[in-house]
Amino acid sequence: MKRFAWHCLWLLCLSLSVQTQAQTLHLYTWADYISPEVVQKFEKQQRCKVVIDTFDSNESMYAKFKAGATGYDVVVPTAYMIQVMQAQGMLAPLDHKLLPNLPNIDPAALAKVMDKTMDHSVPYTLAYAAIAVRKDKLKDATATWAMFDRPALAGRMTLLDDMREAIGAALKSLGHSINTRDDAQLAAARDVLIRWKKYIARFDNEGYKAGIDSAEFLLVHGYSGDLFQVQMENPKVEILIPQEGVTIGCDEMVIPKTAKQPALAHAFINFVLDPAIAAENMEWMGYYCPNKPALAKVSPEFLKNPAVIIPSDLQAKCEVIEDLGPDLAKYTKVWDLVKAAR
Repeated sequence: MKRFAWHCLWLLCLSLSVQTQAQTLHLYTWADYISPEVVQKFEKQQRCKVVIDTFDSNESMYAKFKAGATGYDVVVPTAYMIQVMQAQGMLAPLDHKLLPNLPNIDPAALAKVMDKTMDHSVPYTLAYAAIAVRKDKLKDATATWAMFDRPALAGRMTLLDDMREAIGAALKSLGHSINTRDDAQLAAARDVLIRWKKYIARFDNEGYKAGIDSAEFLLVHGYSGDLFQVQMENPKVEILIPQEGVTIGCDEMVIPKTAKQPALAHAFINFVLDPAIAAENMEWMGYYCPNKPALAKVSPEFLKNPAVIIPSDLQAKCEVIEDLGPDLAKYTKVWDLVKAAR
């Protein structure tokens, strides 16, 4: 009987262990990209635990998957990188029966992405890279990429350490498309970036937030939601949309083929698409969620912030970053030359 009792106890412990493992969702996303309260509500609803890992660029995330990373259940890449991942068979198809909140997605947002039927990806946010200044320290700031040409700001500026965003800013400053394949235009953008590099403190994806807040930096190139969060804490930070136009990124939720918890992953995606949850999440992180019924639940002040909604007169000058296929090598070459320049 003792042996039988110990055997039953062992089976019970094993069962509880398996259940615990089965109720852990592994989320791979950008920093500060989901409200902690939203995560807690999902954990309570599903009686699970959410473990969050972060990346600072689409390229670093992709490199991790190419190196064999497994175990992530939901990942939030930008649309152009999703094209690459899908082409390489990295993504699982979505089961729409498990996603009843899909109709909440704004059709206008779907028009900006390749997966318009959401077969393997669901839009999470629409964001863009803009600039922010310390308006109390910099009285003559203007909304233009040419701000990075100011020698007086040498050592007090940062540019995003992101190949497509940084090259895109240089291309926009010259009046070119951020998705150009033209060698001469890319060479000109290279020269602009090398010139800007002489004035900036560094290329940076994280420290610019604390830097602009503390006035270590007076001008930064950053993601709209990050800048919104800093501005909410420090009204001396002013967000400017360069008049030449900016890059628009649609980050989307995907489930890798290697996901260990696909059912829980579907439950998570559906949860954040709930209008009340999407509105709460939107106001916390400062990014625009393309969820039509959720927009009726956010404050009017939120929708007036330039970090959230691009002014209508600038929208025509803004572009979505596209997958360039083999021509991406041209951008990689430019980026390598910029990084190596002194």
